[in-house]
Parts: sequence; structure tokens; C-alpha cells
Amino acid sequence: MAGKKPKSRAASRATQQKKSTARKAVVRKAAKSSARKKLKAKGRVHPPFRRPKQRVAVSHHRDEDFKADGLRTYAKYRDLGVAEASQGLARAHVIRLIGPCDPAEVSKLHFHDVDFQMVYVLKGWVKTYMEGQGETLMQEGSSWTQPPRIKHLIMDYSDDVELLEVILPADFKTVELAA
Repeated sequence: MAGKKPKSRAASRATQQKKSTARKAVVRKAAKSSARKKLKAKGRVHPPFRRPKQRVAVSHHRDEDFKADGLRTYAKYRDLGVAEASQGLARAHVIRLIGPCDPAEVSKLHFHDVDFQMVYVLKGWVKTYMEGQGETLMQEGSSWTQPPRIKHLIMDYSDDVELLEVILPADFKTVELAA
């Protein structure tokens, strides 16, 4: 031991702690690595949700854009371009119910197989029935959401009613229920 200075007890302890800490870090790293490998080996049950690429949709009001090609024969629909712009994630349209209201035609209990549905009254009024909610008169400025698969129907509406409807997803199934 010629030429070397003897280490103090404190210095020896510090050296031991450093070595111990370094060993623990190596063990932790190995444990994490093997845990990751086990997760990767099992695979994921559900891939992560990826939103479709979306683009801007602009729609300006034109009366000629209202078409009688939608779900109901007593309504005209003005598509706002959201379904195409969102690659089917959502649909938005303005609905004009054609007056006068014929309750025999419109008052059919049904539900939509959707994830989300919201309606806003732009003009006029509409009287609805929703399961668990009962009858409600919706007037200009009123809005409501309809939970997925809620049974509902239209009871009456004004001759000038216009509704904004937003639905997810864009394509969905409607089920009419027997009276």
C-alpha cells in the first residue's frame, strides 16, 4: 500500500452506496424490460381509437339545398357536409318538417342506434315525447339531447319549424316500434 492514502470509513461507505445504487438501477431496468416484453407478447385487446382525418366543411344557406331524401317523408333535409368532412364520424343537417302536421303520419314510436344525438330548434316549435321524459314543447332556441336508443316520437309541430340535428356516427339505424 505504498503511496496510497487509506480511505476513511465515510469514504468507504459512500463508495459502497454508489455501487449498491448502480446495481439496483440495473435490476430495475431489467425488470422493466421484461415487463414490457410480457405486455407486448400478450397484445392489446382493443387498438387505440384513431379519429379519422377531418377537413373543413362550409355550408351557406340556399333554399334549393333542402331535399326530400332523408329518413322521413314529411321532412326536407339540408346536409351541412359534416359527414363527408369527418369521414363518417358525425352528421349535421337542418330539417324542415313539412306542414301541416299529420299526427297519424309523424307520431310513430322509434329509436335511433346512435352514440350521440342533439337537436336545436332554429325556427317554430315542435312537441315531442321521449321515454322517461314525457311530452315536451320545444320552441325556437330550445335544444335537447336524446340518449342512445331512447324511444321517442314527434307529436305535433308548427308549419314553419326548422331543426338543427347533430348525430354520431353519420350513418345509423332507425328502428320503428309497433304501436
